[in-house]
Amino acid sequence: MSTEHQQYSTENQADKILDYAAHHGFEIVRTYADEGKSGLSIGGRDGLQRLLADVKAGNTDFEAVLVYDVSRWGRFQDADESAHYEYTCKQAGILVIYCAEQFENDGSPVSTIVKGVKRAMAGEYSRELSAKVFAGQCRLIELGFRQGGPAGFGLRRVLLDQSGETKAALKTGEQKSLQTDRVVLRPGPPEEVEIVHQIYRWFVEDGLSEGPIVAELNRRGIMTDLGRPWTRGTVHEVLTNEKYIGHNIYNRRSFKLKRRHVVNPPDLWIRKDHAFDPIVPPDLFYMAQGIVRARTRRYSDQELLDRLRALYQAKGFLSGILINETEGMASASVYSHRFGSLPRAYTLIGFTPDRDYGFLEINRLLRRLHPEIVQRAEAEIIAIGGHIQRDVASDLLRINDEFTVSIVLARCLINARGGGQWKIRLDTSLCPDITIAVRLDQQNAAALDYYLLPWLDLGAAQLRLRENNGVLLDGYRFDSLDMLYRMAARSRIRRAA
Repeated sequence: MSTEHQQYSTENQADKILDYAAHHGFEIVRTYADEGKSGLSIGGRDGLQRLLADVKAGNTDFEAVLVYDVSRWGRFQDADESAHYEYTCKQAGILVIYCAEQFENDGSPVSTIVKGVKRAMAGEYSRELSAKVFAGQCRLIELGFRQGGPAGFGLRRVLLDQSGETKAALKTGEQKSLQTDRVVLRPGPPEEVEIVHQIYRWFVEDGLSEGPIVAELNRRGIMTDLGRPWTRGTVHEVLTNEKYIGHNIYNRRSFKLKRRHVVNPPDLWIRKDHAFDPIVPPDLFYMAQGIVRARTRRYSDQELLDRLRALYQAKGFLSGILINETEGMASASVYSHRFGSLPRAYTLIGFTPDRDYGFLEINRLLRRLHPEIVQRAEAEIIAIGGHIQRDVASDLLRINDEFTVSIVLARCLINARGGGQWKIRLDTSLCPDITIAVRLDQQNAAALDYYLLPWLDLGAAQLRLRENNGVLLDGYRFDSLDMLYRMAARSRIRRAA
């Protein structure tokens, strides 16, 4: 339940489920609930995640899951995601029953069609609601009202009633209680407004950059509107946000339907100029923007490395925080984006951190290599006539509906004698019939070999391998996955006795 809609209150859902259970001879032994959570994704839905985890682990003392209706299972934007979670329960012998629906979830063609339509309708409802809410928010922005977010230093949120009369000033964390009320921005206390003016004078007239301004504000003991010390980011926000000249801007970033955050181009921004009383003169504000644009330029790779090398020579060490807080330096994220990672940029200038960050590069390789191996195995098995199903959440492979396979990658660790050793973590929650352990070479750059480890023969949570492991373990070692493909191949029976 994500809203206070009467129909979908958790109490009403529970009453309906109790009534259904009483009429059908069920005893309710456990309850999973996601109160105040959106059904758009499984992220944040701890109740559904616990249910699926218990089902996969076999920690179930129940035979069915009673759900109010299809939309309470989820309003997933991909109807297949909803079907996948239901199928996970079905595989474990757990029925999913929708108590308020007019069809029986019995796998019949009619119920399958109706359920598919209901899932699509649940997702479409969220899409339509999102579009309506966004249109309403845009309309309020164009009327000069504030939509969410803190006011900012030197500003205050003020609550207006339906007729436009001032009701009260909202403190940090407070929200309006009536839908007809509206929020606008107003200048804050005179002492805060004066500090904002001083920040602009330091920046425009005295030529100070954010760093020295931060130092001076913190030296004076002045806190931000959130009661925290100033940083370069908070000073830069004061110097660049158009709300300080009274402009109302919305949709700079969007996070629709809980998919992903998107930084929108200026032509998609929703704005209302002169919506509030400004606290900074427009000419002073635009002079500050000119200074910001003038110092913004794209450095070449060599210029970035030269500046990083100079900072290292001056300080004797490097860190992301130091880079971000040093005047004239590009941000640490720029170095990460341009050179692939911050440790790689360190390597190019000859700096070796006290902490070994090589594992970051290895993790990047593992994230790329693992799906490649899984997809290659899928393609090979399908090519030889086998049937394969992959659990998108765990990458567990079910082959020919006969056995399950989990693929894990083991990085190489060099011991004191220069030899390699590999630690393999077996997934005890999935309990696959076969675990394929892919050992990486000593450079952790490519697959070295493959161990096909049957669960029945091992059953342990961890396994340590060395370069030579004796016949008991090396008997499972292969140079390729051909053995797996032979296990998955289907044989045609020409004749039955």
